[in-house]
Amino acid sequence: MGEPGRLTSAAVFSSPHSGRRYPDVFQRKSRLDDLTLRASEDAFVDDLFSMAPRYGAPLLAAEFPRAFIDPNRAEDELDPDLIARLPNRKPRTVRVSAGLGVVPRIVAEGTPIYDGKLSLDEVAARIECCYRPFHRRLTACLDRADTLFGVSLLIDCHSMPSDNTRRGARRAEIVLGDCYGSAAGAEISDAAFALFKGAGFRVGRNAPFAGGYITQQYGAPQRNRHALQIEIDRGLYLDQKRVVPNANYTALKRAIEPIVAELAALPHRLVSTMAAE
Repeated sequence: MGEPGRLTSAAVFSSPHSGRRYPDVFQRKSRLDDLTLRASEDAFVDDLFSMAPRYGAPLLAAEFPRAFIDPNRAEDELDPDLIARLPNRKPRTVRVSAGLGVVPRIVAEGTPIYDGKLSLDEVAARIECCYRPFHRRLTACLDRADTLFGVSLLIDCHSMPSDNTRRGARRAEIVLGDCYGSAAGAEISDAAFALFKGAGFRVGRNAPFAGGYITQQYGAPQRNRHALQIEIDRGLYLDQKRVVPNANYTALKRAIEPIVAELAALPHRLVSTMAAE
């Protein structure tokens, strides 16, 4: 958790998928080598947004890896194909069916993580030690912003694999997801779009990523609680085969900083505009 020296922003930045502390017991249980396990990471996204506290906003970054447990899922998105003796529950979500429940069964490109199943007790322990503390801290940060400023803005930071299969049209380098307007007000999404566009990025909205569980769960613009997901093309900053920063990493981080500064100030401008009206 990166806390600002002085809290001046109603924005909260989160990076739920950049954790890279792999428990030994998890590595022993997995059938994959360390590099393959990391295919699920939004590698170094926490560092790309690490300047947020300098602009008065907290940054909450998961230290545990997404392949171990995924905080961008509902707690009850449990996979019966992975978890032994799972009691009858609600119908599977699309994410669970794909092997990407709260405890993932696969990493990128459908590669199985385990040879067998996990016990329900083991899954419950992961939820208790990692998932719930992350969401308690995130909720506390947003509640604090609401109390102090009367508004909150969650910026949920992610990265996406480069799409090297498409020909012709070039995919956006930055994809902003506001769940088609249900998670953030139009003025928030429009301002973020303009910031990235003005910095020279190709920017898209809600396709192919409209916002995951965190964006859906915490965005309630009718109550002045806004949530916006940001996806960054990994090819802009990452050697995706070796999972290390590429030669453009520093330049991208430098380009992101003024955008982070503006995003941190954005909810206050929104409140000021509403008051003036």
